Amino acid sequence: MKKIVVFYYSQTGQAQQIAQNVCKPLAEAGYQVVYKCIEPVTPFPFPWSYWNFFQAFPETRLLMPAPIKEFDLSDVQDADLVFLAGQSWYLSPSQPIEAFLTSPQVRTYLKNRPVVTINGCRNMWAMAQKEVRKQLVSMEARYVGHIVLQDYAPNLISVVTIFRWLFRQQKAATRIWPAAGVSDADMAGASRFGKLIQSALEQNDLEQLQSALVAAGSVPYKPSLVFVEKTGHRIFGFWAKFIRKAGDRNSPDRRFRLRLFVYYLFFVLYVVSPFGLLFFYLTYPLRMAGIRKEKADLLLNLKE
Repeated sequence: MKKIVVFYYSQTGQAQQIAQNVCKPLAEAGYQVVYKCIEPVTPFPFPWSYWNFFQAFPETRLLMPAPIKEFDLSDVQDADLVFLAGQSWYLSPSQPIEAFLTSPQVRTYLKNRPVVTINGCRNMWAMAQKEVRKQLVSMEARYVGHIVLQDYAPNLISVVTIFRWLFRQQKAATRIWPAAGVSDADMAGASRFGKLIQSALEQNDLEQLQSALVAAGSVPYKPSLVFVEKTGHRIFGFWAKFIRKAGDRNSPDRRFRLRLFVYYLFFVLYVVSPFGLLFFYLTYPLRMAGIRKEKADLLLNLKE
């Protein structure tokens, strides 16, 4: 009987539910599926307070994760496949996911093991995925697939709904706002990826898995959002360094600079980004070759 291990971090339960739906066909086929929660030594709050949420920004963007608890891996030494399920924070891997990927214990365990990643996010996943890929390749894991499920509400609307969810735990739709996060239908539909993974395991052919997953819609790719994300990721790096210079994690000395960042963030989201998207579409014909190359890299390249 084949064994699957799922490492996951999930504050709201979304990433965990997605992983369970992906693994549902495997469990129904008799595979042993073992779930292991990634637990920060100091838990991140949910719901978030306003300042806790933004205090997490500099360290997340600079890939300075808070430590996580060690795992008992004695029961999964014979695992045939590893899943890593999590989310993006600030256009980067969430701090618990980054801590997982840089843990010496985990890096030793994942060497030469096949890994499929799952990202349940708002709508920007590309830069986080590149970092995850870089880490997996550096530890010599066999990166064989990645799955992204996202919120399909318009970008500026999903900003509001995700904040309602994270700050007030208000996920459900209202007369004005759609439900936050990945839709129930999309989460339920993730089981189709599990069937493809089952087939690849039974045929002992994980090398072609990502192509099959992509053909089934595992990675939503919208070049305009990737354009915005790449620009934002670069600028976030400058802001993160600027804030860190004023103080370490949770230092009150950096509150003023964080407040400046928050003003900047919402100004860019609601004033600058629409013009950035307009510029992208006006120059789209000049970008087509680059877009094709970038799409192939994000969807199909697992080697870095």
